[in-house]
Parts: sequence; C-alpha cells; structure tokens
Amino acid sequence: MRIYTKGGDKGTTGIFGGSRVDKDDIRIEANGTLDELNASLGVIRALLDEQDERQEMLAYLQRSLMIVMSQVATPSAIREENPNKLPEDLDAFCEQHIDRMNNEMQHPSTYFILPGGTPVSAHCHVARTIARRAERRLWTLNRTDEVPPLILRFVNRLSDLLFTLARWEMDKEGSEEERWKAFLYKKKNN
Repeated sequence: MRIYTKGGDKGTTGIFGGSRVDKDDIRIEANGTLDELNASLGVIRALLDEQDERQEMLAYLQRSLMIVMSQVATPSAIREENPNKLPEDLDAFCEQHIDRMNNEMQHPSTYFILPGGTPVSAHCHVARTIARRAERRLWTLNRTDEVPPLILRFVNRLSDLLFTLARWEMDKEGSEEERWKAFLYKKKNN
C-alpha cells in the first residue's frame, strides 16, 4: 500500500462517509489538534520506562483518542454508521486518575506554577496545552455540527489529568515546582 494517495494535492481531504472537505475545515483542524495531542502522549510514554505504572493509562488514552478522532471525522448525520464506538467512561476514567494522584501528592495545588520541571512533567504541560487547544477547536466545530458531549467532557478532563500528571511527576521525583503566584480565590476563602 502506498502512503501517498495524491487525493489531497488540491487542498481537500476525505472524511468518514466519503465526502471531502477543505484541509483547513474546522473538523480537520479539530482532528489535527487531537492527533497532535496523541503524538504528544506518545512522547511522554517514550520518556517513561516500559514498566512505569503510567504506561497503561497513557496507552488507553491514546487508543481512546483514536476513537475520538474517528468520531470527530464523522458528520453527526451519519455518526451512528461509524463502527468505532466511544468508551462511555472516558471522563470518569480521567477523574479517577486525577483523584488518585491528588490523594497521593504531598503538596496541594495552591499556586499557579511555571510549566517545566522534569522532562516528563514538561511534556505533560505541553500535552495539556494541546488538549486545551483541541477543546477550543471542538467547541468551534460544535457550533456547526454537534460534537458528542462525552468528547467535549473527555478533552476537558484530559487537560486536567495532564496537569495533575505533571504535578504528580514532580511530587514523585521530590522536585519543587516553580511557583508563580498564589491562587487569589483560594486566599479569599481562607
């Protein structure tokens, strides 16, 4: 099988159902950003030891993102024809891991922090920002063609999970996070 089809040489690409759209169509923008996010998760996995406990979680997220991209590539009018079904627990999966990691950390999050730290933590922050951009693109698409609410919730939770994963990595390594400013709303409530 050839990797090149020449089908996109004139600025369009195929989507589920056989139609073609412009390569800068919001559906393609959203999917391209999700693909970038998935690749970023692959970088994080490559930085971890194969036996690291996070490998399974990140692999599940990558496989789930492939299904999400398939669903996003499908216009809502024919989405039921797509054989790639979303796992129903995507947002809950993220929440469970966020809660577990938060419970294991020594220091609560009371400051805005500067992204960085260890290579794994820094890459988690990069992936978090890509997830936020994907979320923005999905909401733009949602204005013209409904995106399944589970996908919107999942990408939102995934960015929270990646932030927590970055912090958990620093905590696990015994590294100090570089603080910027205290959360003002948390100061007012104390």
